[in-house]
Amino acid sequence: MASTTTSSSAAPTVPDAVIKQRVRQSVTTEDWLIRGLIVLAGLWLLVIIFLPLYSIIYRSLTDKAGNLIWFANYATYFQNPALYGSLYNSIFIATVSTIISVLIGFLFSYAVTRTAMVGKPIFRRIVMLPLYMPSLIHAIALIYLFGNQGFVTKGFFGYFRENWGFDPSFDIGLYGPIGIIIGEVLFCFPQAIIILIVALSLTDARLYEASTALRASRIRTFFTVTVPSIKYGLISAAFVCFTLAFTDFGIPKVVGGDFNVLATDIYKQVIGQQNFQMGATVSILLLVPTVIAFAVDRIVQRRQMSLVNARAVPLHPQPNPLLDGVMLLFCMIITLIVLAMLGTAIFASLVNVWPYDFTLTLKHYDFGRVGGGGFNAYWNSVRMSAYTAVFGTVILFFSAYLIEKGKQLQWTRSIIYFISILPVALPGMVIGLAYIFFFNQPSWDMAGLTIPNPFNVLYGTMTILVIANIVHYYTVPFLTATTALKQMDPEFESVSASMSVPFYKTFWRVTLPVCLPAVLEIAMYYFVSAMVTVSAVIFLYAPSLKLASVAVVNMDDAGDTAAAAAMSVFIIVTSIGVRVLYELVTWGITRQTQAWKKR
Repeated sequence: MASTTTSSSAAPTVPDAVIKQRVRQSVTTEDWLIRGLIVLAGLWLLVIIFLPLYSIIYRSLTDKAGNLIWFANYATYFQNPALYGSLYNSIFIATVSTIISVLIGFLFSYAVTRTAMVGKPIFRRIVMLPLYMPSLIHAIALIYLFGNQGFVTKGFFGYFRENWGFDPSFDIGLYGPIGIIIGEVLFCFPQAIIILIVALSLTDARLYEASTALRASRIRTFFTVTVPSIKYGLISAAFVCFTLAFTDFGIPKVVGGDFNVLATDIYKQVIGQQNFQMGATVSILLLVPTVIAFAVDRIVQRRQMSLVNARAVPLHPQPNPLLDGVMLLFCMIITLIVLAMLGTAIFASLVNVWPYDFTLTLKHYDFGRVGGGGFNAYWNSVRMSAYTAVFGTVILFFSAYLIEKGKQLQWTRSIIYFISILPVALPGMVIGLAYIFFFNQPSWDMAGLTIPNPFNVLYGTMTILVIANIVHYYTVPFLTATTALKQMDPEFESVSASMSVPFYKTFWRVTLPVCLPAVLEIAMYYFVSAMVTVSAVIFLYAPSLKLASVAVVNMDDAGDTAAAAAMSVFIIVTSIGVRVLYELVTWGITRQTQAWKKR
């Protein structure tokens, strides 16, 4: 009996061992390939993020001769009241702008998600228009409305005085903190709306039914149910708005006047005084608060718990004439302000001489009459944005796939994930200046050896502009990609592995088609963001590669504000056109590739 048992149990051992060995050999080949790709993704992020950051930090600790002086530059900065005052100004502007932006964003989001008012889709689309505008367009529009020769400042040029007998003119003191705050609020509040609409949409109606059953008042329900359920959304919205307002360059550059902030200080130190060491020092000071805000946001988000489960009941707002009417009026005011800003910029680009001759003309669209690069700058921006969209999407989505679906090198993937979400805390001007220090360095002196910099050939080319934009806007599309990949059942990879299907075939035939809407959204986001950016490229463009957004800055500096408005109109029309094209393509492709969802 014993021999029989032994022989029967030993019989399958040989074929099992052979099978396991063959599977192990097959998996090992693919496993090493995936490991290599993960390491390559890590090296890519090391070169485009960590090494440039190290370069700018190191430069802030050296003198002009390259000697290490540690924190002497920081001591010099804080000993100069004219310099360290900019740090206080930046924090003040960002804080006030954040409070107002989040408040407006919350009220607007509440109106379109928790009330039964009419016109919600129209309001949501109009209020998103600022996302397709350079930040400078807000400042330019403010000049035409509230500047020294503005519509409002001049009382609508006497129209009301002549026809109605009263003069509504008043001067808000645009050039300074007031103008910057107004511009930053117009620039930031759509970002808050995007986050808060999602937060307010994810709720369980049973919580409100329980509150009603307990006879709680609307105010009590608001503070005990609504606010706690969206507190993490409020924190995220505040983080985004603070970062944008704190690091923005365009609006303070145009309407800041003598009110200095850190972003304009960097520009003055680098472009005006060629003081790269102090420029690096100010850049680090610009970086620190955003990193702190980023860290706080990540810590808070880890505590977030899901408020919606499988038994959740969707909340359907009930009509409330008073609340619906008040919110409708509020949304109308906000959308009218957005349209007024856009309309003012467009109108100013079409009149002959503001404010003396309002004859319509297209002469300001003849960019050959002014400096800035003309139509070549516009087409350079289109090319740069297209390259950013294509290469950024391919690199980012495949990297996200390796991190999310890969099983190898867990610690390495965790580090890559952290690096991938870090760029959201990096101001564009810091990235641009860091790239100067890293890519413009011909060689490195290490331990008495001179090592040529193999990346120096990229400096002054379209490639470095594309890489800078990919890095600057890396985090949002990366999180979009990982979210889409997490929604896919791991069984796809498990079944493919059991059938010995290579991972790249599964990626091409299954993962990519299912995630195609997210891929297209990433490409659209990259294109529009690269089209409107100023801060990330203001230090990097070569004379032969002038860009449209930078041309707007240069035209405004030269006093050609109408031409700057005209170039901004080109940027806006292009960005909105790409968005419309994205919607059409997504609609068509979704019908073909997402048909399985309807089965």
